[in-house]
Amino acid sequence: MAAATTPSMQEETSNTSSSRSVPFNFSQPPIIEGFNPLPRAKDESFKEKLIRKTKENPFVPLGCLGTAGALMYGLRAFHQGKTRQSQLLMRGRIFAQGFTVVALIVGVIGTALKPKQ
Repeated sequence: MAAATTPSMQEETSNTSSSRSVPFNFSQPPIIEGFNPLPRAKDESFKEKLIRKTKENPFVPLGCLGTAGALMYGLRAFHQGKTRQSQLLMRGRIFAQGFTVVALIVGVIGTALKPKQ
Protein backbone atom coordinates (compact mmCIF):
# COMPACT_ATOMS: atom_id res chain seq x y z
CA MET A 1 0.00 0.00 0.00
CA ALA A 2 2.86 2.34 0.75
CA ALA A 3 4.38 1.63 -2.67
CA ALA A 4 1.14 2.59 -4.41
CA THR A 5 0.85 5.98 -2.71
CA THR A 6 4.46 7.04 -3.35
CA PRO A 7 4.21 7.39 -7.18
CA SER A 8 0.96 9.34 -6.96
CA MET A 9 2.53 11.71 -4.42
CA GLN A 10 5.42 12.34 -6.81
CA GLU A 11 3.00 13.05 -9.68
CA GLU A 12 1.05 15.54 -7.54
CA THR A 13 4.16 17.41 -6.42
CA SER A 14 5.51 17.61 -9.99
CA ASN A 15 2.15 18.92 -11.28
CA THR A 16 1.84 21.56 -8.56
CA SER A 17 5.42 22.79 -8.91
CA SER A 18 5.06 23.31 -12.68
CA SER A 19 1.73 25.13 -12.35
CA ARG A 20 2.90 27.55 -9.61
CA SER A 21 3.08 31.20 -10.46
CA VAL A 22 5.84 33.54 -9.37
CA PRO A 23 4.98 34.95 -5.91
CA PHE A 24 6.25 38.47 -6.74
CA ASN A 25 6.08 40.60 -9.82
CA PHE A 26 9.45 42.35 -9.75
CA SER A 27 8.40 44.93 -12.34
CA GLN A 28 5.80 46.39 -9.93
CA PRO A 29 6.25 47.50 -6.31
CA PRO A 30 4.65 45.24 -3.69
CA ILE A 31 1.18 46.11 -2.47
CA ILE A 32 1.26 46.71 1.28
CA GLU A 33 -2.01 47.30 3.05
CA GLY A 34 -2.15 50.76 4.62
CA PHE A 35 0.92 52.08 2.75
CA ASN A 36 0.62 54.46 -0.16
CA PRO A 37 3.99 55.37 -1.68
CA LEU A 38 4.39 58.87 -3.03
CA PRO A 39 4.66 58.94 -6.80
CA ARG A 40 8.05 60.05 -8.11
CA ALA A 41 8.11 62.78 -10.69
CA LYS A 42 11.22 61.27 -12.27
CA ASP A 43 14.30 59.30 -11.36
CA GLU A 44 17.22 61.48 -10.31
CA SER A 45 20.77 61.17 -11.48
CA PHE A 46 23.59 61.18 -8.93
CA LYS A 47 24.43 64.81 -9.69
CA GLU A 48 20.81 65.98 -9.33
CA LYS A 49 20.41 64.13 -6.04
CA LEU A 50 23.71 65.55 -4.71
CA ILE A 51 22.61 69.09 -5.57
CA ARG A 52 19.17 68.59 -3.99
CA LYS A 53 20.62 67.10 -0.79
CA THR A 54 23.24 69.87 -0.58
CA LYS A 55 20.49 72.50 -0.83
CA GLU A 56 18.49 70.72 1.89
CA ASN A 57 21.41 70.57 4.35
CA PRO A 58 24.48 72.53 3.19
CA PHE A 59 26.42 72.00 6.43
CA VAL A 60 27.11 68.29 5.83
CA PRO A 61 29.18 68.78 2.64
CA LEU A 62 30.95 71.75 4.26
CA GLY A 63 31.86 69.58 7.25
CA CYS A 64 33.08 66.79 4.96
CA LEU A 65 35.24 69.20 2.98
CA GLY A 66 36.59 70.71 6.20
CA THR A 67 37.43 67.26 7.55
CA ALA A 68 39.19 66.21 4.34
CA GLY A 69 41.06 69.53 4.11
CA ALA A 70 42.30 69.39 7.71
CA LEU A 71 43.36 65.77 7.23
CA MET A 72 45.30 66.46 4.04
CA TYR A 73 46.96 69.60 5.36
CA GLY A 74 47.75 67.88 8.66
CA LEU A 75 49.34 64.89 6.94
CA ARG A 76 51.39 67.25 4.79
CA ALA A 77 52.58 69.13 7.89
CA PHE A 78 53.41 65.82 9.60
CA HIS A 79 55.42 64.72 6.58
CA GLN A 80 57.34 68.01 6.64
CA GLY A 81 58.17 67.54 10.33
CA LYS A 82 55.96 70.34 11.67
CA THR A 83 54.66 68.40 14.66
CA ARG A 84 52.95 71.32 16.42
CA GLN A 85 51.04 72.35 13.29
CA SER A 86 50.20 68.72 12.54
CA GLN A 87 48.73 68.23 16.04
CA LEU A 88 46.61 71.38 15.71
CA LEU A 89 45.30 70.29 12.34
CA MET A 90 44.43 66.81 13.61
CA ARG A 91 42.46 68.45 16.43
CA GLY A 92 40.77 70.61 13.81
CA ARG A 93 39.91 67.47 11.89
CA ILE A 94 38.22 66.02 14.96
CA PHE A 95 36.27 69.26 15.38
CA ALA A 96 35.20 69.15 11.71
CA GLN A 97 34.11 65.50 12.06
CA GLY A 98 32.03 66.41 15.10
CA PHE A 99 30.49 69.32 13.20
CA THR A 100 29.58 66.96 10.34
CA VAL A 101 27.96 64.42 12.68
CA VAL A 102 25.94 67.17 14.42
CA ALA A 103 24.87 68.52 11.00
CA LEU A 104 23.71 65.03 9.98
CA ILE A 105 21.71 64.58 13.18
CA VAL A 106 20.11 68.03 12.90
CA GLY A 107 19.26 67.31 9.25
CA VAL A 108 17.63 63.99 10.10
CA ILE A 109 15.62 65.52 12.94
CA GLY A 110 14.63 68.45 10.72
CA THR A 111 13.46 66.10 7.99
CA ALA A 112 11.49 63.99 10.46
CA LEU A 113 9.73 67.03 11.94
CA LYS A 114 9.03 68.64 8.57
CA PRO A 115 5.35 68.36 7.62
CA LYS A 116 4.60 66.15 4.64
CA GLN A 117 3.50 67.96 1.48
